[in-house]
Amino acid sequence: PVAERLSELIGREVIFPDDCIGDGVKKIVKEMEPGQVVLLENLRFHPEEEANDPVFSEKLAGLCEIYINDAFGTAHRAHASTAGIAQYVKEKGVGFLMEKEINYLGKLLKNPERPFVAILGGAKVSDKIGVINNLLGKVDTILVCGAMAYTFLLSQKIKVGKSRIEEDKVKIAEDILDRAKSRKVKILLPIDNVVAKALEAKVETKIVGEEVPNDMMALDIGPKTIELFKKEIQKAKTIFWNGPAGAFETSPFDKGTMELAKAVAESGAMSVVGGGDSVSAVNQAGVADKISHISTGGGASLEFLEGKKLPGISALED
Repeated sequence: PVAERLSELIGREVIFPDDCIGDGVKKIVKEMEPGQVVLLENLRFHPEEEANDPVFSEKLAGLCEIYINDAFGTAHRAHASTAGIAQYVKEKGVGFLMEKEINYLGKLLKNPERPFVAILGGAKVSDKIGVINNLLGKVDTILVCGAMAYTFLLSQKIKVGKSRIEEDKVKIAEDILDRAKSRKVKILLPIDNVVAKALEAKVETKIVGEEVPNDMMALDIGPKTIELFKKEIQKAKTIFWNGPAGAFETSPFDKGTMELAKAVAESGAMSVVGGGDSVSAVNQAGVADKISHISTGGGASLEFLEGKKLPGISALED
């Protein structure tokens, strides 16, 4: 189906062999006419792809004279097709999408226009520790929301009821808040919450302050928090957003996320949205066209912002 769709999009035949290496594939590639396109079978059908096997990498390299990597979403993985192949091809480089990703994410780390506001949500603090640590020296404000906010609130001895938390990350959350304070970085946590006894559609909800009743769980940020966060977003000149503000897949716990999406879109700031759920949110809110850059790589964009070297990019720099 992918080959058929690609053929429709580019208006020419796409040859689709039944493998990605081997004599049959080599013959098809060798006999290609100018302008012909060959789409190889899924590389991950071979375990050597994810193992970054050098022999497999060299076989892939043998099919081309020039290698272009435009798959930013897998740039953080050292696989044969993203890293290994590059050492066996003389002419190599990044594609237009990869170039755009590097430029926009690079702007966040190198002299961003201020104020620089990061909105970090989602379920786990553990997924964002590296990003927070690296951004502490670069942002002016971090807005913490989603389930991860309740680990931060718990670290401040605030009751969170049955809200989702990571017990083993409470001390880390406390340390992050202390370091932010010493660096004069403002971290804002929810000041009110939408709570319920279960994560279900049409469940009875209520709005409470910072503290969550013992028999309830916080599933979205409340109206006061939305307004507080919006004020920071409106002042921003640069925004990075990763992770929803609540359980946005289930109404009515989508309001916080939708409101933040609209606020980011209307801010006029240089805005970068990274991560699957955040991307879904801006699409759901109908504001994707007003975001400066929507990253195609959730894991890759986070690792880039952690300051890590991505194998798929490093391989092209050698």
